[in-house]
Amino acid sequence: MQSFRTEIENPIVEKDIIELEEKIREFKGGSIDEEKFRSLRLARGVYGQRQPGVQMIRIKLPYGKVSSSQLRRISDVADEYSTGRLHITTRQDIQIHHVDLERTPELWAQLEKDSVTLREACGNTVRNVTASETAGIDRDEPFDVSPYAQAIFEYFLRNPIGQEMGRKFKVSFSSSDVMQIRDFRICTTLVLLPKYWMVLKVLK
Repeated sequence: MQSFRTEIENPIVEKDIIELEEKIREFKGGSIDEEKFRSLRLARGVYGQRQPGVQMIRIKLPYGKVSSSQLRRISDVADEYSTGRLHITTRQDIQIHHVDLERTPELWAQLEKDSVTLREACGNTVRNVTASETAGIDRDEPFDVSPYAQAIFEYFLRNPIGQEMGRKFKVSFSSSDVMQIRDFRICTTLVLLPKYWMVLKVLK
């Protein structure tokens, strides 16, 4: 596992991947218990499966945006580390099943070559930010919500206030009034859920 460490240009991402590898070794060696390890791996997109010895990897794609090069990278990773099958989720993520736990850091490093992250795709964090699939091309939308969804994603990624929240938190942007409401919804008509008005202060 030494080679992939030097290929990550972003030192913050590299630190995340190295930490995951270290925690896997500690868990395998009995240095940390299962509950503590579970919290860490979930915040890094590594989800347990019922089948022993394998994990589900959730890829975080903010508002479902993905380039052709990223799709090719995800496809290649699925072929290399899993069965080659991908699962597209209702929250605009992609999941890869049946991945060996010890190979997850290497898999993550491969994805990051095309800026694809696993960070906070699972666990009690701010989950993937979703948006209308027609955002930016809908002729009837008041404006494109994509830049705002991207800004929310970047603001909360690795933000200390979004770690170990006690419960997962989901944000959705809508370019119309037909999108399903999640924990917090931002609509182009600016209809907000009063219960979460405090979040607006955080985002200013």
